[in-house]
Amino acid sequence: MKAFVMKKIDETGFMDKPVPECGPYDAIIKTTHALICTSDTHTLHGAIGERHNLTMGHEAVGTVYKIGDHVKSFRPGDRVIVGAITPDWGSLAAQMGHPSQSNSPLGGWKYANTKDGSLAEYFHVNDADANMAKIPDNVKDEAAVYAADMMSTGFMGAENAHIPLGGDVAIFGGGPVGLMAVAGSRMLGAGSIILVETVPARMELGKYYGADKIVDFKKEDAVRSIMGITGNNGVDSSIEALGSPVTFANAINVTKPGGTISNIGYHSHGDSVPIPRDGWGYGMAEKTITTGLCTGGRLRMERLMKILENKRIDPTKLTTHRFKFDDADRAFEMMDKKTDNVIKPLITF
Repeated sequence: MKAFVMKKIDETGFMDKPVPECGPYDAIIKTTHALICTSDTHTLHGAIGERHNLTMGHEAVGTVYKIGDHVKSFRPGDRVIVGAITPDWGSLAAQMGHPSQSNSPLGGWKYANTKDGSLAEYFHVNDADANMAKIPDNVKDEAAVYAADMMSTGFMGAENAHIPLGGDVAIFGGGPVGLMAVAGSRMLGAGSIILVETVPARMELGKYYGADKIVDFKKEDAVRSIMGITGNNGVDSSIEALGSPVTFANAINVTKPGGTISNIGYHSHGDSVPIPRDGWGYGMAEKTITTGLCTGGRLRMERLMKILENKRIDPTKLTTHRFKFDDADRAFEMMDKKTDNVIKPLITF
């Protein structure tokens, strides 16, 4: 089969690989649609260390090609969504309520990390009954694929922010995950949603998904503007969706005492992420910082499919470019360098 791989740090290409083997509890998926994530580009540039000939990608949908003898809920030919995070559900971390951290920190993140990812003609799913879900007939693959990571992570950011009904939330970063955090905040009943962004196309999408106010950080000081919008009270919740020390500090600074800072950004550089001492109340302002890795699992995917099935949201607005799998290298480079106002490139097989 054909696979798009990270040959080594800063080098990608195509390779021929055997179709993955299927264990008794596993499934092999024939890929139909996939997305490229900025986190893949972080991996390419060494954020998690050297990798050799590792298949990239963690956002894909397809049809079941093969199942293991003990898989009960799926059959060959089923259209399925597979979460970007595929935990080991028997792990102690999963039993403690933290499946994304199964067996080790970030242990549920297997694709394009500890095993081959999904940017290939076929890909492997561990614990298939627990890690994939059927796609409803009225949901297209190009919409369903957004549930794998963008919807799940963005919504998790809003969930972890503990936004009170009618409360104020500030979201730093209007990339695909940040925009889904905007949508998630609206669905959870935020009274006022402030998005910090500067790219015009992302600002417009922010309004589409539910942002009430946009703060352009290149034209105004984000902290000062948000404090002004909230009558100098600050927001109840903030969501850091970029992975930058500056935006993380700003999120803390604009959150009122007793509020929550939800971090879903991937901090791919440096040895530490500083916390502003004054904004943190010198450690005593009762501000809660929550973190999370994309929520995976069949139940999560089924719930996201229900949201799509009932047309609560249209994630395909994020798709700015379309490529055939043979051109995945072009799509990857575009996502890496953020050229041509790309937000999300869709790959078809």
